[in-house]
Amino acid sequence: MDHLDYNNPVNVHFIGIGGSSMSGLASILISRGFKVSGSDAVHNAATKELEEKGVRIGYPQSPDNIPEDTDLVVYTAAIHDDDPELSEARRRGIPTETRAVLLGQIMKQYGQSVNVSGTHGKTTTTSIITDILISAGMDPTVSVGGVVESFGSNMRIGSSDVFVTEACEYTNSFLHSYPTIAVILNIEEDHLDFFKDIDDIRKSFKAFADLLPENGTLVINSDIEGFEDFRPESGASFITYGTDPDKSDYLADNVSFDEKGMGSYDLLIRGEKVCRVELSIPGMHNVSNSLAAIAACMAAGATAEDVAKGLKKSTGAHRRLEYKGEFNGVSVIDDYAHHPDEIKATLDAVRLMCKGDVWGVFQPHTYSRTRDFLDEFADALSGGASHSLLAEVYNDREIDTYGVSSADIARKVREKGGDGIFFDTFEEITDYLRKNCKPGDVVVTLGSKDVYKIADELTK
Repeated sequence: MDHLDYNNPVNVHFIGIGGSSMSGLASILISRGFKVSGSDAVHNAATKELEEKGVRIGYPQSPDNIPEDTDLVVYTAAIHDDDPELSEARRRGIPTETRAVLLGQIMKQYGQSVNVSGTHGKTTTTSIITDILISAGMDPTVSVGGVVESFGSNMRIGSSDVFVTEACEYTNSFLHSYPTIAVILNIEEDHLDFFKDIDDIRKSFKAFADLLPENGTLVINSDIEGFEDFRPESGASFITYGTDPDKSDYLADNVSFDEKGMGSYDLLIRGEKVCRVELSIPGMHNVSNSLAAIAACMAAGATAEDVAKGLKKSTGAHRRLEYKGEFNGVSVIDDYAHHPDEIKATLDAVRLMCKGDVWGVFQPHTYSRTRDFLDEFADALSGGASHSLLAEVYNDREIDTYGVSSADIARKVREKGGDGIFFDTFEEITDYLRKNCKPGDVVVTLGSKDVYKIADELTK
């Protein structure tokens, strides 16, 4: 199927419908009159919500899960060619598409499509953009990779011609997009199990920028090395933000932080003060994310008043510097950070609000990333945490042939003068924290997978 048309709904089956992005896209199609079915390995909150909407979901994956009247089967990059449902769909001649292709086709149904890309910060910035546009009365439809705190979901069905989503570079997924406003937050080495090197990554982001039409807009961080190289071939508008006043159209001046680490600043646009901005999410990295969001929203038609109101209300996304509670006078925060730069930014933000020790609890994701960033992980942890506790690598897409462990990060932390300890189990980490943390300390669980369970256990 080459084209999805909101005016002609069809029957769509999702393999892995319980995933955060897949469940959101399924809900969007349901709201437009499409008949949706799906399958997943296990029940979760997303599948329960979809079943309450009347979606038939099969567990586990099986050829029998695909209804006879299915017109299209959608699958994620995690689904292999020998998957039983994907194989059955192809045997029956049912058109199949990846999640990224479907997302791109949904974008084409909207007059304005805001796409947020970057190695890190996508979910938070997409959440901020959403909150600003809602404050502006622009009623966007949104698909995001995490739960937005302001409306408690990973998706939002709007009635306007505006669509907002994250744009992920992994496996070049974002090259199936149709943006009218594109944001590039940062470009760093990551996903080296797919990309060759940083030059390969930069080529991918340039190709993403070149998707913009002539009347489109690129918002880019001027702190990116060689940011001028990403000017779209179409001649789309080129708007910058960052820390250098000579390179940045949008700039934060007179930045200050309160006792909770929440930033405020004077918003300068091309050197002119527009308003004073107050944030409700902590950290210097979120000052930067907010500038990107402001530039994108104003390109979409929001005013400075809308921006100030929306930023004050925006509390970001679930698992992004999320306060979980306390135990014995110790604060517990959970964060999705799984890249060295993200870990550094998170720990820097926590230090703005903490007078005691910072306990960083990190669970790496994939052996290849652990190997590629061994020293960088150790630098981020030893430089930002008073104590670094390492859980074993979470792996869900590789065979363990890399000869690397989280114990290697702990060793590197100690070599750099930090306190690094490796533990085999979450239970051991939880017990150690309960015995050693002091009132006034902060525990930060870090990682994209299930390390949040430690935070939950500490505060339950």
